[in-house]
Amino acid sequence: MMPAQETTVASPSAPTTATGLTVQVRRTADGAAVCSLTGDLDVETLTEARTALEGATVSRPTLLVADLEHVGFCDSSGLNLLLKTCMNASTAGIPFRLAAPSHAIMRLLDITGANSVFSLHTSVDEALSAPR
Repeated sequence: MMPAQETTVASPSAPTTATGLTVQVRRTADGAAVCSLTGDLDVETLTEARTALEGATVSRPTLLVADLEHVGFCDSSGLNLLLKTCMNASTAGIPFRLAAPSHAIMRLLDITGANSVFSLHTSVDEALSAPR
């Protein structure tokens, strides 16, 4: 299956930077939203990530993907945000997937048992092309 064409949407989805975190949300041609996080996802950077993920959920995409490939560290507040996003997306009928979780994220998910809660994918393309 070919990856969906992507389009970038304007603010609030434009790249934003908090201390140690860059967030970008883009929409694909088929209506999915991909929220790419780069840096550390922790109590110090939570506001930008929360704003992006909540905004993406409210926009009612056909699918919401959190791209975690470039997240080097995630604390309990970051994990809590991902769990809340998963619950909110589920309530709204929006599939939520984690794409390319870094080693640090996978370790956190494994230790906490949260790996069984999320739909995990090795890449954004895989998350976007998996059956909904």
